[in-house]
Amino acid sequence: MSEFLRQIRRQLESGFPLGWVQGEVSGLSRAGSGHLYFSLKDSDAQLRCTMWRNRAQLLPFQLREGMQVEVRAQLTVYEARGDLQLSVEHIRPAGQGNLFEAFMRLKSRLEAEGLFASELKRPLPRLPRCIGIISSPDAAALQDVLASLQRRASGLQLVLYPTRVQGEGAAAQIAEAIASANARRAEDACEALLLCRGGGSLEDLWAFNEEVVVRALRASALPVICGVGHETDTTLADFAADARAATPTAAAELISAGLFALRGQLPLIERQLRDSALRALARRHQQLDLLERRLVHPRQRMAALQAHLEQLGLRLQHATTRALSTARQNTQQLQARWLRSPPNLSARRQQLDSLHTRLEQALQRQQQVRRHSLQQLATALELLNPGAVLERGYAIVRDAQGHIVRDATMLKRGDTIDIALARGQVGAQVTDSQS
Repeated sequence: MSEFLRQIRRQLESGFPLGWVQGEVSGLSRAGSGHLYFSLKDSDAQLRCTMWRNRAQLLPFQLREGMQVEVRAQLTVYEARGDLQLSVEHIRPAGQGNLFEAFMRLKSRLEAEGLFASELKRPLPRLPRCIGIISSPDAAALQDVLASLQRRASGLQLVLYPTRVQGEGAAAQIAEAIASANARRAEDACEALLLCRGGGSLEDLWAFNEEVVVRALRASALPVICGVGHETDTTLADFAADARAATPTAAAELISAGLFALRGQLPLIERQLRDSALRALARRHQQLDLLERRLVHPRQRMAALQAHLEQLGLRLQHATTRALSTARQNTQQLQARWLRSPPNLSARRQQLDSLHTRLEQALQRQQQVRRHSLQQLATALELLNPGAVLERGYAIVRDAQGHIVRDATMLKRGDTIDIALARGQVGAQVTDSQS
């Protein structure tokens, strides 16, 4: 018997290849293993159907009792009971066959126009600062996208362009949202768009197969990632967009891939910055050592200041001479103008007296400023004079070779030393030394 049934099964499967069958769902049950069991019937007949778990879990909608569906199935025999049944691979609501034909016709026409050409695809920004999201504010897919972006690229700015994603008029709203995002790109600073919607039947996703949406996607100046449906769903928007993601969450991961990867590089960048700072600090230490070796002796510094002071004195003298010469010339010019002026000598005399007074005041102020500067330089020079230090009671001690003694350990008992005071010098002999 089993061999006979196997021959029948082989004959049926070869004689009735995989095809579409329409009917009403009846006696629906779901086993604990995840397999679906139901009957497909019409007014005159019915046939048992089985859909295995690996296929059933991919259904984009909830199969219900009494639903009119079309199943893509293989006619076979269940040998254990000798039942004739359909082994179902895919289910779609009845009437989607016409939608699929319309989908294929529109796809062929738009593809012939070159709207899906790969050379039209624009590159996505690697490190975007702001992206736009075209979706329904109430969609669960939007929340998935926001959660993914918050987890992977929390600093990314988001702009939502709300639209309907299903039903009558949804296609026109989607196209309008794409156009609005492009019109506001300078104001919103978006660098790319995410077109998002969760999974559903072909009818549910039909808005994304409308020609107006396809043309809006191709007219967009901003690159668009299409994340519509689940892994098995495909729309014309997927072909027209610059990149296609299997799910809305995958679209969020695709646009944030560069930022996510960069965040993983932050520890390496931190180590590189720390190493760079340490190298810079070492260079500064070397420069400090070099400057310390180049430090000028106070005697040389005093000589340089003395020369600078003399130079300033000469410049002050020359400046005063030039100012007096200029004042005399101005006075002579004024006197000449006064001689050529009208008979109103009183007014000119008053003007001349005023100018003379201002000239004297200016010269006095300039001399005061120069004198003050000269006094400051003399004070600075005096502060650097070693004799001033000696006047305060300090002394300079030299050994027998004339070297300045800075440490008591340089001397031992019996050494002769020379002590320079503010006035005069004293010779002495070391009787004791302590460090």
